[in-house]
Amino acid sequence: MVIWTASLAANVGTWMYTAASSWLMTSLSPNPLVVSLVQVAASLPIFLLAIPAGALADIIDRRRFLIIGEAANTVIAVVFAVLVSLNLVTAGFLLLFTFLISAFGAFTAPAWEAVTPQLVPNQDVPAAIAANSIGFNLSRAIGPALGINAASNLGINGGLIWWHPPRQHTTRLPAERFARAIRAGLRYARYNLFLRATLLHAIAFFLFASAYWALLPLVVRDQIAAGPEIYGVLVGAIGAGAIGGALALPHAAAKLGSDRLVAAGTLGTALALGLFGLAHDTPTALVASLLAGAAWILVLSSLNVSAQVALPEWVRARGLAIFITVYFGAHTAGSALWGQVAAVWGLPLAHFIAAAGALLAIPMTWRWHLQTGAKVDLTPSLHWS
Repeated sequence: MVIWTASLAANVGTWMYTAASSWLMTSLSPNPLVVSLVQVAASLPIFLLAIPAGALADIIDRRRFLIIGEAANTVIAVVFAVLVSLNLVTAGFLLLFTFLISAFGAFTAPAWEAVTPQLVPNQDVPAAIAANSIGFNLSRAIGPALGINAASNLGINGGLIWWHPPRQHTTRLPAERFARAIRAGLRYARYNLFLRATLLHAIAFFLFASAYWALLPLVVRDQIAAGPEIYGVLVGAIGAGAIGGALALPHAAAKLGSDRLVAAGTLGTALALGLFGLAHDTPTALVASLLAGAAWILVLSSLNVSAQVALPEWVRARGLAIFITVYFGAHTAGSALWGQVAAVWGLPLAHFIAAAGALLAIPMTWRWHLQTGAKVDLTPSLHWS
């Protein structure tokens, strides 16, 4: 509970920073491609760094690793806050610091994912992921209006210092070397059919769902002709919709199963994209935001659980790092793609094309089933030394 609360406080600051940065860029440069580069700068470091970070999280102490990463993130956030207060931020500086803050987040992301089974029993991992999703999206709902990014990170550092994970089984084998650990993780992901199915679904969904994240500031400014307060409300509505989706997740997953649940979430995302393309008033955009948030969390939580159950402990952080890399790689490519499409053909058509792509992704990925690794026990037997 302490870790969950501290994580909630840290995410509030992160979402405040994300919302402010995206809107600030519309003032520095109204070009749709440049505005979409904020999302690219936020996603690209995770795509580039998650796999080596996952290897480190599997071969060194994860708690210490997280403390160092979060402390460094706090320092970068303080420097950026000082530059903003002195009115020294340009479009280039904004993209640079977005990249740097995301880079330190990339180093800690696989470790955060991998410690979940250390916090709860195996049978409670899906519920823990749902609870984490609720906290993450609660922070998204209130983050655009509250908090300071650097100060909020202090809470998570305190929580990590307080937390002492249970002792794991020790081995007499020598520690893995960094480069070999990366190769082993990539090789494992290549031959793990359960993880491969999850990765294919992630590419198919996030490539198209990234459109509204990249273009939402311009929808508010150009289509609705509103200001930053409406943008904050819509980002908060996405978070509120995600909270509702997370609360409905256990019942929906039991009734539909993971494959149909992801298909339903993708269908909801396509509908939300269509509404964003049509939105010339706040109520339409608000409905689209609520629907987008609920659909996003249904898909993301299902894919996250599918990746978790496909991985044994010895390679968990590396496998989850590969999942994160694919997730943010698709998000990065999609953000740049839809920014360019909007610059050439306009905001509505960019949303409509993304919606059509999301609909086509459902039948194209249907034969790749999710969470099939849950019935396979990959824990080492330890019957001999």
